[in-house]
Amino acid sequence: MLKVLSAFVAALAALLIPSVAPAQLAAKPVVLIVPFAAGGNLDLIARIIAPAMMQHLGRTVVVQNKVGAGGVIGTTEVARAEPDGSTLLVSTPNAIVVTPRMMTTSYSLDSFVSAGIISSTSLALVVRSDNKRFGTFADLLAYAKANPGKVTMGNSSIGTTNHVAILVLQDVAGLDFNIITYKGSGPATIDLLGGQIEAMVDQLSSSYTHVKAGRLRALAVMSNQRDPLLPDVPGSADLGLPALDVSTIAGILAPAGTPAPVIAAINTALNKALAEENVRKELLNIGSVARPGPADAFTALLRKEDVIAARLAAAGKLKNE
Repeated sequence: MLKVLSAFVAALAALLIPSVAPAQLAAKPVVLIVPFAAGGNLDLIARIIAPAMMQHLGRTVVVQNKVGAGGVIGTTEVARAEPDGSTLLVSTPNAIVVTPRMMTTSYSLDSFVSAGIISSTSLALVVRSDNKRFGTFADLLAYAKANPGKVTMGNSSIGTTNHVAILVLQDVAGLDFNIITYKGSGPATIDLLGGQIEAMVDQLSSSYTHVKAGRLRALAVMSNQRDPLLPDVPGSADLGLPALDVSTIAGILAPAGTPAPVIAAINTALNKALAEENVRKELLNIGSVARPGPADAFTALLRKEDVIAARLAAAGKLKNE
């Protein structure tokens, strides 16, 4: 009887959350700031979750792209925003712990509080489908070794997971690329499709549609596990580079000082959004896997990545290209 009563109370509490959560937020629209250009990984993910979060928060939720300085402009705006839950950042760990070690920023890890992880996304090394020089990853590897600094390798911006993956690839494979940084995956993809650069490391969330359409060819996945969307594309372990194990984790951050009930309300809305079948399906369609969980899960990941970033910086491997 006690177990039945406890279960009933737990279920009742869960039902009450949707009506309580919005009351914790300021009575104004919620802005999800993406610090990179439209069309990239974070932008696509933010636009998928925004409508569902709006329903569960009981507030208008809009996505705004605040581009510039490797994500610093948008990230800084959130760090300085009123800590009332109305201005949030859709980010990766790299934007918070790597970028400040590559350039001067007015924010640090302690400038934010986590509201939860959104999703994880594989990274792929892609080239134009008509690139005859690089038919396979082995082709690119051989050419890059014989021609240091000749292969133009694009990424979404300095300090991003894409950028770090290229740095790790150079390190573990003994390569030297001509790294070209952009203000988001969208502009980098345009240049890749236009032939201005030869290759690019990008999230599947923003490159998979081009791979599926036959405009781009994926040579490798930058993690040890192959991605279900690209079952025939080798992972780094398949290529004999197990140390190259990089993927992108996206999460939501609020300004430091945001009250715990507000964070709880945002996390509840995020988890409910990620539980919706259509949201999970939309994320999977762009190569991203929903990762619902507690708000502090992203905090734990940020602190882990901060240790790695500190080690890379101490070794002189984090440089503003």
